[in-house]
Amino acid sequence: MEQRNQSRVSQFILLGLSEVGELQPLLFWLFFSMYLITFSGNLLIILAIVMDSHLHTPMYFFLSNLSFVDICFTSTTVPKMLLNIQTQSKVITYEGCLSQMYFFMLFGGLDNFLLTVMAYDRFVAICHPLYYMVIMNPKFCGILLLACWLLSVMDSLLHDLMVFQLSFCTQLEIPHFFCELKQMIQLACSDTFLNNLAIYLASGLLGVLPLIGILFSYSRIVASILKISSSGGQYKAFSTCGSHLSVVSLFYGTGFGVYLSSTALRNSRASAIASVMYTVVTPMLNPFIYGLRNRDLKQRGRIYLSIPSS
Repeated sequence: MEQRNQSRVSQFILLGLSEVGELQPLLFWLFFSMYLITFSGNLLIILAIVMDSHLHTPMYFFLSNLSFVDICFTSTTVPKMLLNIQTQSKVITYEGCLSQMYFFMLFGGLDNFLLTVMAYDRFVAICHPLYYMVIMNPKFCGILLLACWLLSVMDSLLHDLMVFQLSFCTQLEIPHFFCELKQMIQLACSDTFLNNLAIYLASGLLGVLPLIGILFSYSRIVASILKISSSGGQYKAFSTCGSHLSVVSLFYGTGFGVYLSSTALRNSRASAIASVMYTVVTPMLNPFIYGLRNRDLKQRGRIYLSIPSS
């Protein structure tokens, strides 16, 4: 197979979710609708938190950042997909592909770290309520947010620079609707051992460890809730972290589901379809989850759905 240096590669071909022409209008309106719901829903959560002084607490500070990250996470992939469908072009430039891959990993990592920080916030609030405002002070919250950004930037930048060093063959078709890291590595003609090693190490350190932190936090939370004598007190304590637990389950559940399905099916197109769950569906559902389960947001009526208070 002819090999050419990565400096000569000018573009890639994104094959998308389907090559059936009749399905393209349906896919366009489906993803356009989901993107609008995701953007408007998360934006309204941000506006609700910013405009209401009662919501200026650590929990809502991290929630507003999560909503912002969800908007950016979806915006890295869906608009380009919609543009390709509308223009009937599947081309993405080499630079555009690397940029898309970088920001996708950046905001995906931020989602992961913010969910971990939010679990720690709930742990402190429920297990150490008397010291909550002392521990989760504005300075410490800012440090936690900065750490999330730094870790995500370093991780995504490392992978992006390592892909930049690869040489690519003449086969430049990506069986996906965005430039996904593993798909890029599979197209390379040069040795990818270090790239794969970096993926496994990053998945272990930056993926598994935060999940362990979340599970540890909730194990302590459950233990503390069970010590509460009244059922009303137990319900009130659990209701403060119910929304976050639902989002964590959705985020990690869809992520692991995509990983297992791609491993079992060995089909890149099927894996691309499965990845829609965590790249598009999960950010779209987050505003619904917080709007339906969060009492403060329901009472103030700031969410785009008019939900009566219970």
